[in-house]
Amino acid sequence: MQFLLADKLYQIEESFKQMFFGSQDIGIDLGTASVLVYVKGRGIVLREPSVVAIEKATGQLLAVGEDARRMLGRTPGNIVAIRPLKDGVISDYRYTEMMLNHFLNKVLGKRLFFKPRVMVCIPSGVTEVERRSVEEATLHAGARKTSTIEEPIAAAIGAGLDIGRPYGSMVVDIGGGTTDIAVLSLGSSVVSDSIKVAGDKFDEHILRYMRKKHNLLIGERTAEDMKMTIGSAFPRKETLYMEVTGRNLISGLPKTITVTSDEMVEALEEPVQAILETVHSVLERTPPEISADIFERGIVMTGGGALLYGIDIRIQQYTRVPCFVAEDAISCVAIGTGLALESLSSFGRGTRFYLSGNRSEDFFAD
Repeated sequence: MQFLLADKLYQIEESFKQMFFGSQDIGIDLGTASVLVYVKGRGIVLREPSVVAIEKATGQLLAVGEDARRMLGRTPGNIVAIRPLKDGVISDYRYTEMMLNHFLNKVLGKRLFFKPRVMVCIPSGVTEVERRSVEEATLHAGARKTSTIEEPIAAAIGAGLDIGRPYGSMVVDIGGGTTDIAVLSLGSSVVSDSIKVAGDKFDEHILRYMRKKHNLLIGERTAEDMKMTIGSAFPRKETLYMEVTGRNLISGLPKTITVTSDEMVEALEEPVQAILETVHSVLERTPPEISADIFERGIVMTGGGALLYGIDIRIQQYTRVPCFVAEDAISCVAIGTGLALESLSSFGRGTRFYLSGNRSEDFFAD
């Protein structure tokens, strides 16, 4: 009876706050390549690149998000555009905090009464120190309470999988900095692995391939455009072509060449193979009953990297397990975080198993 009364009071309090001060629960997919923000009751309200532009001499923040991304590779000597997150974790604490503060203010404005409760996604393989740095940066950016949720769990929820039941599900989340692979059952991870091979590594291998094969030096943005336009992990039925301009390493002059999607299969073979081997390793460590569930239900792919043409075909051929890309794969993690937040209001402490870290208990107490 006391438990039901406490949950009822909690729901009344949240309704009061939302009525008079707006929604106070926020989910953040803090990715290496982009940040997505989910506000309870409104859905995804912000999608910006994880880039900041700063002035070298003073350290002043000049631009954040898309405005800063446009400066990548095009800044003068006194300005630098950087990504404050690398391989799924914070590499520059100060600018990560400033970036989060900017995004929270952009979404909610300057709150006078209640600061928001924030749940942040983290890769499954992070250390305790890395997890705490994310929580502390979020608190200093303006959160009232903060907790973390592992990306594979959030991705599975966002993809529509019912992970709370005693059936096995497998998720492959290919983000910008990390690929998180997990087998889930009863709301928790049974077997998981995380490797620092994802979208950024795809870009690096395209840069390396263009330098080695064509003696052409290109920038990060050009490599990303190539990945999104003609990138392939498996040969296409119809070959695609793209004109690419860079600096010729022999003459030192600008040069334009035509690159095919078949060349991209060759360029991306190494990182794709690393992902395939990790998926195979996770399946090898999966209990037999859950393996049978996965074979029946298939492997679900989420994240921006899952949109690379043919990577689902490669995984299916390599593992002999059905594989498919989730609808709106890029937003699955943010949507899953939001749905976990929604369930907090509906079920209170009953959804605590979704959260990770020792501070999860505090997330429910105000």
